[in-house]
Amino acid sequence: MTDPPTPDQAPPDPGSDVALYVHWPYCSRICPYCDFNVVRDRGREAEQTGLVAAILADLEAQRALTGPRRLASLFFGGGTPSLMSPQAVARIVEAAERLYPPAGAIEITLEANPTDAEAARFAALAQAGINRLSMGVQALDDAALRFLGRDHSAAEARRAVDLARRAFGRLSIDLIYARPDQTPQDWAAELGAALDLGFEHVSPYQLTIEPTTAFGRASARGTLVPPDEEAAAALYETTQAVLSAAGFDAYEVSNHARGPAARSAHNLHVWRGGDYLGLGPGAHGRLTLGGVRTATVAHRRIADYVAGVEAGAPWSDREDLTPADAAEERLLLALRTTEGAPADLLSALDLSLETAPVLDLIADGFLTLRRGRLIATERGRPVLDGVLKVLLT
Repeated sequence: MTDPPTPDQAPPDPGSDVALYVHWPYCSRICPYCDFNVVRDRGREAEQTGLVAAILADLEAQRALTGPRRLASLFFGGGTPSLMSPQAVARIVEAAERLYPPAGAIEITLEANPTDAEAARFAALAQAGINRLSMGVQALDDAALRFLGRDHSAAEARRAVDLARRAFGRLSIDLIYARPDQTPQDWAAELGAALDLGFEHVSPYQLTIEPTTAFGRASARGTLVPPDEEAAAALYETTQAVLSAAGFDAYEVSNHARGPAARSAHNLHVWRGGDYLGLGPGAHGRLTLGGVRTATVAHRRIADYVAGVEAGAPWSDREDLTPADAAEERLLLALRTTEGAPADLLSALDLSLETAPVLDLIADGFLTLRRGRLIATERGRPVLDGVLKVLLT
């Protein structure tokens, strides 16, 4: 396996364009591995109507703050935004494009679960303006889906992918690996079955056990034992090998695309250090205001967010980042991609290509320098957390 190709030219500068992230916190059930800001969907219709109004008001207020910008992309995440009414989705899309007129056609992504009930709404969501669907398939084995607490079967997932391919121009799916007792052979077979579904983008995530989740509590009790480091590494290598052989490039540590056009424009905008608005409960944003990189975090509780928007204070936290903090954050994100990070970011961190941490990481084969950009190698990507710890400590 070789390193994925890097672009012949430097990636485009996101400039002053702004992306929008909309957080919809409702789920039909809470998965045992999930530590996102989510709540149960049932019986909250009035609250959801109020939340849509708050998101639209927040968007208007942030437009007044940022001034005129072009819209780079729009991403509905969650939670499960495919539970939103298509009418609400259409209202947000229309407002975003009115307040931040894009230069041309843009990527508008919505995350979805592959239940039959949600799949029945795909056509209406496409009419609302969604042109890229990111589907949480997670597994194609019924026993694995039950273990992961999912509310769909493997057969439902296949039907949903088929409907999504008809409704949307672009389709991405998420899969979770490194499940207990999973073998590389089993995972390779599952990946092969997934590839037969015909999507253009896949995000395979290694199962992470967070202490505040049901899986975290089970792990603490000893009733859930994830694969050890060696077994997880073997599953990671299987992921890379199977997807590479199928024509997918690993353009980011956990994201693979069937060619450059299939990459997530929204995520690339964020990884390249572009500005983005965070709308909805708990949503994070990054804005350049008066030449200063500013981090925002919306109120996490739905009622607090709605009340905060009404009071003109949607954020629980707003912080102006120092040049060093901004450079460190950009380096952390950019090194996850095959584009890498501009080497001139190092100066804000009191580093250079001549200082020991950088020189050592290059000499040891974890980083490389190409066309003025620092890039994690095939050896460096699986241990990127450790590479970054050495680089930034």
